[in-house]
Amino acid sequence: MHLTGKIASSVIIIISILAVFSSVLSPYDPEKIDLDSIKEPPGIKHPFGTDNKGRDILSRVLYGGRISVSIAVIAASISMFLGLVMGLCSGYLGGKIDTAIMAVVDLILAFPSLLLAIGVSIIFPAGIYTVMIAIAFVGWASFARLIRGHVLTLKEEAYIEAAEAIGCSRFRILFVHLMPQCLPIGLVMAGIKLGGYVLTEASLSFLGLGAQPPMPTWGSMVSMNRAYIASEPWMVLFPGLAIAVTALCFNVLGDALRDKSGLKVKM
Repeated sequence: MHLTGKIASSVIIIISILAVFSSVLSPYDPEKIDLDSIKEPPGIKHPFGTDNKGRDILSRVLYGGRISVSIAVIAASISMFLGLVMGLCSGYLGGKIDTAIMAVVDLILAFPSLLLAIGVSIIFPAGIYTVMIAIAFVGWASFARLIRGHVLTLKEEAYIEAAEAIGCSRFRILFVHLMPQCLPIGLVMAGIKLGGYVLTEASLSFLGLGAQPPMPTWGSMVSMNRAYIASEPWMVLFPGLAIAVTALCFNVLGDALRDKSGLKVKM
């Protein structure tokens, strides 16, 4: 892995540690309102300043990282699993199953991902699980298309023909012989997609479709404090930086994994 990939992975590890141990590292309760500390600029007492309700920005960024990164990772895992299964079935079984699955994939990919995620989020009550469902629903199609293409190549290999010749069931061929060959591609693609998922979660939270107040997420913090961007910019600056740095590092790490593995994963 090249230098930028190592730096990105190190930053992601640090962000993950801060998110996991946010309850220990946070100097204040992220939801506690302190009317004596409203709109305080960054200082010794509050390194990232406070918001319009006196809540500590640093504590809210740390807690928000736990929620935002967790949503992105879980949504990517669900997308990868669904895409892996659908891609395997579509590529190997072929016929009407392939036609039906690819029709759904084409339909999903025809819409802008963010608009489709917003549409799915509106159907269900706003919350963390709704955001996960929306991101996973939008994301699995690209996994399925990529896995299907790889399976179409693998099914012509001699070891697959040998497995069919000795009477292996389709289930065994799909999940014992083909899935282990497709899993590395799915993992690399998940790494590439994570940066986009962080941004999608932030966008949905910004629009009020994600975690509901007073629960902090990076996107909701930017949304709630956007009116103060000119007078008290620290309210938006620090959660915005957290979104940008995390998304950038995931993108760089995904590219590094793709280069290291030698897999031709195109987005």
